[in-house]
Amino acid sequence: MNTSLPEFVQPLGSGIWCIDTAFHRDRFDAAYLMVDDGQAAFIDTGTNYAVPRHLAALEALGLPRSAVRWVIPTHVHLDHAGGAGSLMQALPEATMLVHPRGQRHMVDPSVLEASALSIYGPEAMARDYGTLVPVDAARVQTTHDGMSVALGRRRLEFADTPGHALHHHCVWDEASRGWFTGDTFGLSYREFDTARGPWISASSTPVQFDPPRLRESVARLLARTPQWMYLTHFGRIGEPARMGAELSDQLHEMEAFGLESRNLPDRDARLRERLLAMYLRRLRAHGCTMDDSAIASLLQLDLDLNAQGLGIWVGRQPG
Repeated sequence: MNTSLPEFVQPLGSGIWCIDTAFHRDRFDAAYLMVDDGQAAFIDTGTNYAVPRHLAALEALGLPRSAVRWVIPTHVHLDHAGGAGSLMQALPEATMLVHPRGQRHMVDPSVLEASALSIYGPEAMARDYGTLVPVDAARVQTTHDGMSVALGRRRLEFADTPGHALHHHCVWDEASRGWFTGDTFGLSYREFDTARGPWISASSTPVQFDPPRLRESVARLLARTPQWMYLTHFGRIGEPARMGAELSDQLHEMEAFGLESRNLPDRDARLRERLLAMYLRRLRAHGCTMDDSAIASLLQLDLDLNAQGLGIWVGRQPG
């Protein structure tokens, strides 16, 4: 085994490694490699361009590609599952475990690809994601709420967690007492860590954001009294109870000002302004000393997508 890990692979203990997929910037998008008793699983994959990093992580740990039993996207948004098809091609013994609402998009990613093309355009699609690769339907297994699978001597359990997306499940690992949360438990960027610890924000990206359901999913994750949350954006965080309370409070605030903005002609622009103001206020309370323009720059992508998703949810509400 090569004892020198690549710099983009971080050991977390309990047989878990965090892989920085290099999507957009460093420490923005993570995938996780879990190893137990000679068997391995990837939880989230990043985009096509992350696949060489996953394979390099296996090589550095002395694991053959045939050791990978499971590839598990938490949901099918492309920053979580865009590289799943390419990764499956490289892993001959792996089975994909995917939410039943996401299965068809992994087997035939043409709708996902067309949607992304319409949003980002062909140049950005090629640069950021590449061509999506379908997965052989015979190698895809759908999950259900409460289902568990074995990985070596440990078990992984699935929870259906709507709110960010209807095709979202989270993965419970009893061995580390941690949830692999995708986007259900929000986003926590290391640049915003202070003496008070990490800061977290809710993800309201299009098109299935539903704040009441997301609050329920967050509460369900916390009911396990986890020690860790393994976020895709970005990394492992502790203090789940404090983080969950912050998420719930943010979601209440977003719901309130979203509904206040429902009839404004420039609704999405106003929602973006309100989101930025909320983030700045909460980050200042958290002890962040970064200037406003630097914060806005780091959160630019999230601001745009979260405003769109919140606006879509507001547009579905009566009145």
